[in-house]
Amino acid sequence: MIDRNRTSALTAALLAAILAVCLAATSAVAMSRPKAADCGAGYVGLTFDDGPNGGNTANLLNALTSNGLRATMFNTGQNAQNNQSLVRAQRDAGMWIGNHSWSHPHLTQLSSAQMSSELQRTQQIIQQATGTAPRLFRPPYGETNATLRSVEQQLGLTEILWDVDSQDWNGAGTAQIVQAAGRLQNGQVILMHDQYATTLNAIPQIAANLRSRNLCAGMISPATGRAVAPDGGADPTDPPGGGTCTATISQGQQWSDRFNLSVTVSGVNAWIVTVTLTSPQQVLATWNGTPSWPSANVMTMRPNGNGNTFGLTIKHNGTWTWPSVSCRTS
Repeated sequence: MIDRNRTSALTAALLAAILAVCLAATSAVAMSRPKAADCGAGYVGLTFDDGPNGGNTANLLNALTSNGLRATMFNTGQNAQNNQSLVRAQRDAGMWIGNHSWSHPHLTQLSSAQMSSELQRTQQIIQQATGTAPRLFRPPYGETNATLRSVEQQLGLTEILWDVDSQDWNGAGTAQIVQAAGRLQNGQVILMHDQYATTLNAIPQIAANLRSRNLCAGMISPATGRAVAPDGGADPTDPPGGGTCTATISQGQQWSDRFNLSVTVSGVNAWIVTVTLTSPQQVLATWNGTPSWPSANVMTMRPNGNGNTFGLTIKHNGTWTWPSVSCRTS
């Protein structure tokens, strides 16, 4: 004869045990799940110069992404040319990519034409690798002058220096790099480099320190040079009507002496695109935009009511390299 009371008691005990296991598992999952980022104290700009390189860039990207960080990578043109797959890996990992000159010279000791070549070639190779030309430029060694700033302006680049120097280039250890990052405040930018193991090892501690202070890693606004939210909308010092835009080139028809290109702008409807040619190229015609010419090799294009795609015909004069393009809001 079945003892119904005993069976009910056993069933209840079994259900209680199952419930306890489920609650424990749920609790364990909850404890292991990272907390949502609290960015109440603002945003800071993490920057890494001199990449990409085959020895460390992939490890750096893994460290940043696994710790929930995004950063701005100031690449040299030579390294970008030699490691185009790593430039694309930077983009695909959600990093922002800036221009750090072609060969990392002392730019202020060069002529205006040499400066322009250093910056233009880097714009072009990053454009070719990622589809987007940089909008940010960091001068090597932080050395700048009025001539260089004029070249930057012609190319639609915003010069970015730094508020905090990690000193990783000067032999700083991991603890010192972490300590330097601990000084960052809302809107500020820190200088670090791609190639040092000490910097790589500092990433988890930098991430933990930022979380403890309710700071988040953000993008650097081309309008202000300050770190802002990744969508560009969190900095009250940005001008009204702000936002970000991207200009992307696509190929059109080509002939023996010239070729057509289309440039499509996304993100905003009020924009200025800077198109930088490689000498001795010439623009023969444009359509669906209003052009102007700050210099012989630089054209700026504004919308004329015909949408966000414009075109141009370039006489190549022996140089088939696509021009670099960059976009800013107007």
